[in-house]
Amino acid sequence: MSSPSSRTPLIDMVKGVACITIIWHHLAFYGPMSDIAQPLAPAFMAWLYDYGRMAVQVFLVLGGYLAAASLAPHGVARFDHAGHAIARRFVRLVVPYAVAVLLAVLAAAGVREVTDHASVPAAPTLAQLLAHALLLQDIVGEDALSAGVWYVAIDFQLFVYSVLFLSAVRALPGAWARRHGARLAQAGVVVGVAASLWVFNRMAELDMWAIYFLGAYGLGMLAYWAVQSPRPLVWVALIVALGGVALALDFRGRIAVALITALCLVAALRSGPLRAWSGFAPLVRLGQMSYSVFLVHFAVCLVVNTVVGRLWPDAPVTNLLGMGLAFVLSLAAGRQLYVRVEQHVPSWSTALRWQMGLVGTGMLMAGLNQWA
Repeated sequence: MSSPSSRTPLIDMVKGVACITIIWHHLAFYGPMSDIAQPLAPAFMAWLYDYGRMAVQVFLVLGGYLAAASLAPHGVARFDHAGHAIARRFVRLVVPYAVAVLLAVLAAAGVREVTDHASVPAAPTLAQLLAHALLLQDIVGEDALSAGVWYVAIDFQLFVYSVLFLSAVRALPGAWARRHGARLAQAGVVVGVAASLWVFNRMAELDMWAIYFLGAYGLGMLAYWAVQSPRPLVWVALIVALGGVALALDFRGRIAVALITALCLVAALRSGPLRAWSGFAPLVRLGQMSYSVFLVHFAVCLVVNTVVGRLWPDAPVTNLLGMGLAFVLSLAAGRQLYVRVEQHVPSWSTALRWQMGLVGTGMLMAGLNQWA
């Protein structure tokens, strides 16, 4: 999500690069264009397929960094009310999300008439639509209607966890707790990161819960406090120790990416010239609208994949160009979603209307499909 605290051009640039990587990962992952174009660049396609998804770890670390900046820049919760903070986050996440999932449902309904490719979601059920509207699809075992919706649910879980934890520390009774609240909160984050990286992130069955991803998110929070601290080496040592032990226990490429991202953030944002750098303007703009692009690109790629793959099933060059076209159209669609929806301050009534629209349109599409 874009916020005033994310307006450091360097952070926006990193978000832009991670967004590009995720789009191309999904273009390689969901055929048929990538299947047809694969002989032209087999190593590149394999890299995108296997490793492109690790850009999610960059978003997780940045999410933690920005959460610390907005919720507890000095370690102490600075928001007034936990419920209000959580509600605002939910509404800001869910309005562009509902629009994008609705577009994915409509796109899938359109292409389902001409292809039965495995990447095309089935007609949604009422339970599936309601689960998506409430960001509960993975928890209740419903298939995803769009790529990346799991990340929105995890981001919200991580934010809720952070708000509730910081609120609980602030509410501790006694003068000692109030005097040392910042250190208690920051120590709690360190313990949570250790538990996640050393134990819970090694249990694949937990990947629908925040605790599985808290390690990367928490490294981002520690990175923020390192950037702001007069003694950054203490924080850097903590980050290295937490990540190093995690990798020694069980080497995971995704954790290595998260660790490197956190350390690079500290190094870059403690550098005066880099912090003041205005950045590469196109990447900065992409980073600012990366959430909208991330949300909407699946619907665009689904349509382009179907049209190009069906019309030119034996033309690798055309399908490679089609992948490039899908990427460009994803950026254009994401910009429209950003300008027309995400940039506007949403309300509960706006969120409810879009959620009702998602559920209602999805049920209509399912009904028409069943009737046909």
